[in-house]
Amino acid sequence: MATTGASVQLIRNATVLLDVGDTTFLVDPMFTPQGENPTVTDNPAVPEFLTTANQDRNPLVPLPDVDLTYDAVVVTHRHPDHWDEAAREELDADVPLFCQPQGADAFTDEGFTDVRPVDDETTFEGVTIHRTPGQHGHGELAEGMGPVSGFVFEGDETVYVAGDTIWYEPVEETLDQYEPDLVVLNGGEAQFDQDEPITMGVDDINAVREATDAEIVVVHMEAINHCLLSREELRAETEDVHVPEDGERFSL
Repeated sequence: MATTGASVQLIRNATVLLDVGDTTFLVDPMFTPQGENPTVTDNPAVPEFLTTANQDRNPLVPLPDVDLTYDAVVVTHRHPDHWDEAAREELDADVPLFCQPQGADAFTDEGFTDVRPVDDETTFEGVTIHRTPGQHGHGELAEGMGPVSGFVFEGDETVYVAGDTIWYEPVEETLDQYEPDLVVLNGGEAQFDQDEPITMGVDDINAVREATDAEIVVVHMEAINHCLLSREELRAETEDVHVPEDGERFSL
């Protein structure tokens, strides 16, 4: 379990272990072995007209060898790079599982017995959990990608996990309201051949950097075939932003 303080360990893609004080949250578990899922456009959740620059199978990289010990699970949304069949099979049915209200019934149908949808806020082992808005792209494409959420975790330190969102006014409002010590952003600039990116790219991340004094950690990189922004490119075009490798931990 966690020690006092706040830290985030990147597992792969958006899967992280988040320590807030003595409580550890497993966020967006995706445990599928490398290459066992098809390209994102073969996913029924993706509109049929969308295409990608490559047809690589997902995930692009293996899971690192890390100790997955946690007290609860948080799922920002049910896209398969954030919640997959391998996670459903591996997680204990009675694990406390926090989610959007829109996904609660599906988790219950999958056999989970302690599903805790977060309408606004809730508490768990001394940590207050707030659900925050997200916009998974632009215009009609964002609507088609379905509802997504971020979460703010308030303990001795405050951590904001933004989820799959671009930079837009509610993200800025969340930063202003909660004044987090640590912000976890989903980068990668995930995109299709059509329309604008659906997760944060360089400009989005630089906008967050300008809006907060928090430490910023960027995940959701180099693991899914439509995430075209590399870690090297992101590091070269941002300042004072942490871009961990898979398995790496950042602590306040």
